[in-house]
Order: sequence, then structure tokens, then C-alpha cells
Amino acid sequence: MHDRFDQILTPEALAFLTELHHRFASRRHDRLADRQRARFEIGNGHDPRFRDDTAHIRADRDWRVAGAGPGLEDRRVEITGPTDPKMTINALNSGARVWLADQEDATSPTWQNVIGGQLSLRDAIRGELSYTSPGTESAPGKEYRVTAQRTPTIVMRPRGWHLTEKHVDFTDRTGRTMSASGSLVDFGLYFFHNAQALIDSGRGPYFYLAKIESSEEARLWDDIFSFSEEYIGIPHGTIRATVLIETLPAAFEMDEILYVLRDHCAGLNAGRWDYIFSIIKNYRGRGARFVLPDRSEVTMTVPFMRAYTELLVQTCHKRGAYAIGGMSAFIPNRRDPEVTAQALEKVSADKKREAGDGFDGTWVAHPDLIPAAQAEFDAILGDRPNQVDRQRDDVHVTADDLLNLHIGRPITAKGVRDNVSVAIRYIEAWLRGLGAVAIDNLMEDAATAEISRSQVWQWVHQDRTTEDGTRITVDYIEGLIDEVLAEVRPSADSDGQGDRFDDAAEIFREVSLREEFPAFLTSGAYARHLTEHS
Repeated sequence: MHDRFDQILTPEALAFLTELHHRFASRRHDRLADRQRARFEIGNGHDPRFRDDTAHIRADRDWRVAGAGPGLEDRRVEITGPTDPKMTINALNSGARVWLADQEDATSPTWQNVIGGQLSLRDAIRGELSYTSPGTESAPGKEYRVTAQRTPTIVMRPRGWHLTEKHVDFTDRTGRTMSASGSLVDFGLYFFHNAQALIDSGRGPYFYLAKIESSEEARLWDDIFSFSEEYIGIPHGTIRATVLIETLPAAFEMDEILYVLRDHCAGLNAGRWDYIFSIIKNYRGRGARFVLPDRSEVTMTVPFMRAYTELLVQTCHKRGAYAIGGMSAFIPNRRDPEVTAQALEKVSADKKREAGDGFDGTWVAHPDLIPAAQAEFDAILGDRPNQVDRQRDDVHVTADDLLNLHIGRPITAKGVRDNVSVAIRYIEAWLRGLGAVAIDNLMEDAATAEISRSQVWQWVHQDRTTEDGTRITVDYIEGLIDEVLAEVRPSADSDGQGDRFDDAAEIFREVSLREEFPAFLTSGAYARHLTEHS
């Protein structure tokens, strides 16, 4: 129990977590087993298809979702980021309409980050948050305070169903003890402490749901929402959820996901980076036709990404749901005007495409990108809060369109090296408690690191070669690992904490070079490196 943790881990909050686990933990395990079976089927040649047993849901044009809750009516620019005090204050001062308060891919799940993030959110919602950075005798620390007259609406993203919280144990009614669900811990603590305060402020308890793979997983969340509303005595439907469509199976069940969550649903988001990772993970062993080129070549305009986003906008607007675009990885560099100019140009082009396609809002990862993104959506929306009335009846996406992975670009030596470098450097920062990291003028998080390491695994195990004819083998990657470590070590230890590059390289080898492919790179690394023992 660190400083002030007792304000979050109260007996009443833990009692609520206990009820959530008693009622829903076994269903979580069932859904995770369903995921494994579905991934096995795809790996054995059975491509996903739109479900026959739910065709009636897709065919019924009459049902609609609940839609925007108070404070979610205009979502044209959303800023994403972790929940430490400094980043929380920066997000609240950013001028964005919505802040995705991220306890998932942008947060390294150290115990301090998990509960410290809850404290940041608690304080921010009550107007009590301030932060002073560490200083020295000659240079006092900088003070950070929320100064914006209108702060963004908070939408909190709990961890995905696959993640556990090893600092909280749950004992079921049979006496069996296990680690708690990261999803239920993140959701439960935030909801229990803040739901009423958010309602009193004219907004509400809102959530982004990550890594959903089926409508059954979405139904589990809907049942959790209904129970939780009843538990604290607020009206059914007060909670609003936005679901990230960031896995391949979920792209085939967008209507169904909206339907089962319809009493609590505000919209869908195109989670582009995890979606690319999901494609690679599911098709990693299916042969050359399913091998993607350099990560930089997998843009939003390639066939399968274009089909997925067009279908998302059409599906959302048909049901009265908001369609929120994804995050461009380019970020400005305040010390390099040329890099900043290039980032703004690329982000503007990305957001212009999204607004033109019918999205109702988009993500950015840096406050300096908000004006560029907002300008593109202002040009389309004007004073309107959304463009849900744009039905996109011109879109006709088939299952084959979603699986058309042809890009026609090679794998380059630079692309391979970049993947090795980015993955190791990100994992090293993650081990030190940083979940969102600027690397080579791109914002990297767990999702982009997953793309890098899974591409390396696929290229090695599918016996691919680079454009110049070099085979991508284990030995070739080991040579690149040595090069990267030699390159990064001179700049290590700059923050006085020491580096974790040896651990990062070992994790990278485990998730990229071994015969077995771990479903997520963070799961094993979390258990081994981020768990505190009492």
C-alpha cells in the first residue's frame, strides 16, 4: 500500500470488486477460451465470415444504440494518453473535446501506475489535481495545474479481458484464489469512486472497451454495466461505452456488438494499430499471401484497412452511433521545426481523409496536433456536432474485402531493423513504467510494439527475404539486436534510473524468435518484471 492508496482501495470499493468477480469472472474465462478456439480455426484455414446465426440483427434496420451521453455530443478531436498526474493535467488543458484516459496500451501496468492513475482521475474529477515535477537545489520543479475553463469529457479505457492484476487476489466461493481481472479492477475502481461525481458535474461514467473480439464479449460488458448501475443506484443506461474495433474477428461483428450494447453504447472506434497486429497474429502461419511488408507501408489506404474503416462508418451511422477515427502515430518535435511541419502535414492528410469518409471525430496523441485535426473536422462538420446522418449507402464491403491483404510492397532491410529497434526501445521504456513513448518522431505504445515484434516473428517463420535478397533468419535478427543494443546504450541512464535493455532484448527474443507465438508480448513480461511481491 503506497501513499494514498487507501483512498482507492477502500473496503467498500473492494467489496464491489468482489461482487464483480463473483458474478463475471468465470464468464471472462469462457470468453478467453472462445478466443483461443477462434484463433485456432483461422490458423487452420477457416477464414472469419459474417455470422449466419445473427443475420437477423444485421438485417433489421429499425434498432438504434443509446448514442451520446451528456458531454459526448461533440467528439471531433479526442486526445489519448496515460493517467499519471502530469499527463492528466496536460490532457485536461489540451483543448480537446474528449480525453481517453488510458489504463491500457498507453500505460505500463506497474502497481504505482494502476492505482496512481486512479488517484489522478479521482482528483481531476473533483478539481483537486496538481503536480510538481522533481527539482534540484538550483532548479525548482515545475508546477502543473488544470487551468482550462472547459476540460475534455473523460472516457476511461480499462485493460482488456486478457490481462490480470497480480497485486489483487480474488478468492471464489469454492475457496480457489487467483489473480484479479485487470478489466474489472480498472473499471470497478473508477466507476465506484467517480460515477456519481461525474453525473453531478453534468457528464457521466464513460468507457472505451479494448481488444473486444466478439459480441459475446461485448454482452459480458453490458451485463457488468447493468449490474453496476443497479449496485450504486443510478438509472439503467447511464454508462456509455465506445468499443474499439481493433481485432479482426470484431470487424465481422460490428452490428452485433452495437446491438448487445445498445442500451449503453455511444459508438465505435477504428483502433488501427491493434487491428493490424490482430491481422498478423491470426494469419501469421497461413503462408506468403498473408505476409505484410514494412510496417510503414501498411497505411490506412491499403485495401483491407480501407474496407474495415468504410464498413465501420457505415455500420455506426446506420445505428445512430458515432464513428471515431484512429490515431496517426506522427508527433511534433518542439525542438525541430522541420519534423513538426512534416508531422502536421501528415496528420492533416490523415484527418482530412477520416472527416471526408464520414467519421464523427478522431484521435491525437499530442496537444500540438489538436488544431490541425480540428481544422479538418471543422471543415466538414461546421457547427454540427457529428455527421451521423451521412449513411454511406455507397459502401459495399464483403468478407473478402476485409481479408484482401495484398499491398504489393517489399520487406526492406530498413523495415526489419526499424521493427527490432522500435520494439526493444519501447519494451525497455515499458519496463521502467512508461507506456507511451516518442521514438523516432512517432508515438509508440503497446499496440505498435506488437506490430513490430509480430512482423519479425512472421517474417522469420515464413522464411521471408528482404528486397535485396537477404533471408530473415534468427541469426539475422540476433545480429540486429546486437546492433540496436550497441546503438542505444550510450544514451541510456539519462534519467538516472538505469536502463533495462538486457531485459528488453530477452523479452523481444521470447516473443519474436521462439517457435511459440505469445498472444501478447506484455502478458509474460508483466508477470515476470512488473509484479511487486509483498
